[in-house]
Amino acid sequence: MSDFKAIQYSLENDVAWVTMNRPEQRNAVNAEMREELIQVLTDAQTNAAVRAVVLTGSGKGFCTGADLSGPRGQGPTGAGATRLIMKSSSQRLIRALWDLEKPVVAAVNGVAAGLGSHLAFASDFVIAAADARFIEVFVRRGIAVDAAGAFLLPRLVGLQRAKQMVYFGDDLSAADAERFGLVSKIVPGDQLAATAREWAEKLAKGPTVAIGLSKRLLNRSLESDMETCLEEEALVQTVVSQSEDIKEGMTAFMERRPAQFKGR
Repeated sequence: MSDFKAIQYSLENDVAWVTMNRPEQRNAVNAEMREELIQVLTDAQTNAAVRAVVLTGSGKGFCTGADLSGPRGQGPTGAGATRLIMKSSSQRLIRALWDLEKPVVAAVNGVAAGLGSHLAFASDFVIAAADARFIEVFVRRGIAVDAAGAFLLPRLVGLQRAKQMVYFGDDLSAADAERFGLVSKIVPGDQLAATAREWAEKLAKGPTVAIGLSKRLLNRSLESDMETCLEEEALVQTVVSQSEDIKEGMTAFMERRPAQFKGR
């Protein structure tokens, strides 16, 4: 992997650790960070050495959203410019995370706001420090919800709660986020990294081909009718039935021993 300026990256025990690393800006996403995140997520899709991903932030915050402090008026202008900017920036980043066929654990170590909260919600699991907060900050800036929030939130919390979060823009505590179904587990801050490591390494030892294709089925089911879901399920099983992991899983079952999956 290349040297990074806005993120930190390491690969440990088949887990890619991706840390947003602009602590002075509470890890607000600028263009450099966005492109580096997309790069590592794209690599993880095809890199057999990566079997799970942990996404977290450095310093006291997870990610406070898009960096709005840069110069204005230097990009494209005119009708449709904003739409094109959105498609090529935050939407592209969320899609890279959502479409990644590897399990992703978001370890939320502080404030997750706007795009930052959606990076967590687009992950497969969210482990939050007890003092973490989630904020749909857009309304505070006079901005409509973006960064795939209108897609993610109703599916995760239901339409009325999504509207409550977006319209008011109030801080949502880790406890309330867990109650809403946005957080998988809350831990003391000093246990966050260890818990994320435990979850990610357990996932990495699993049949990651089957997990990745199951993730695809589950994500796509939100937009598909039953007939389409069942047809895709049958096609996925055809692919998985040719994997080494299914043979190992069946053999381990017959031999009454733990399976040793290799992710292929």
